[in-house]
Amino acid sequence: MDEEALEPLVQFLVGAELSGILALGTTGEGIALSLTERRRVAELYIRLAPAEFQVLVHCGAQTTADTVSLAAFSAEQGAAGIAVIAPPYFPLDERSLFDHFLEAARACAPTPFYVYELERASGYAVPPSVILRLRESAPNLTGLKVSDTPWERFAPCLIEGLDVFVGAEGLIHRARAAGAAGAVSALATAFPEAVVQAVRTGEEASTQALAELRASVERYPRHSVLKYVLARRGIPIQEDVRAPLRGLTNDERREVEDLFPRWAELAGLDAGVAAHS
Repeated sequence: MDEEALEPLVQFLVGAELSGILALGTTGEGIALSLTERRRVAELYIRLAPAEFQVLVHCGAQTTADTVSLAAFSAEQGAAGIAVIAPPYFPLDERSLFDHFLEAARACAPTPFYVYELERASGYAVPPSVILRLRESAPNLTGLKVSDTPWERFAPCLIEGLDVFVGAEGLIHRARAAGAAGAVSALATAFPEAVVQAVRTGEEASTQALAELRASVERYPRHSVLKYVLARRGIPIQEDVRAPLRGLTNDERREVEDLFPRWAELAGLDAGVAAHS
């Protein structure tokens, strides 16, 4: 683990006026780390962040026992919220899903609890009926982070009374107009200013620029390329990723370097700021 990178990364994100982070999410490779490593990362982020910068922790794991353990630990450390994805691999029915989420929510109560909906990663969608049942049984259920696309997959998750955060940058404009509370964005790791602009202004053009940027970034191994961009922007972070994720090839690095001015333009950054902030 690259512990030394966490403090400058937090400072970078705070300086970009984000409201907070979802630690150990998809971009943070949380699912690939051991329980001990995940506890350490959660502890460090919570300790390093200023009080006004909210640190939510993704605690989803393969088993309910591990999920409950991580949720309870992160809440005890002072996390502002706990998010849990549906366990991957086994397609769970509604009863299994409800029981899993309920135990996790109770383990971290009264800390706010969020269901992290990402069908592409879990292999199946969480039915809205499970969310509605959970709201009745878990008073700390506060909302959802929803990364499903297209819009027709996202829209059913806009449940009245719950804060819904959009994960797909290309849906930010439409989601905000429909009542979404904000965004939890992979691109915000390396291009936070652009996501802040899109979320807070609601401008369709800002969302379109983010959609183009995300599509270009996704041509490469996302975890590695975002770390490359962070290093390019002056954050002392290593490119290493946890196998089976892979790093960039030399040819890919050259391509990314050629693309970087366009990415900076889409993110609303001039080349000097992008290279030296």
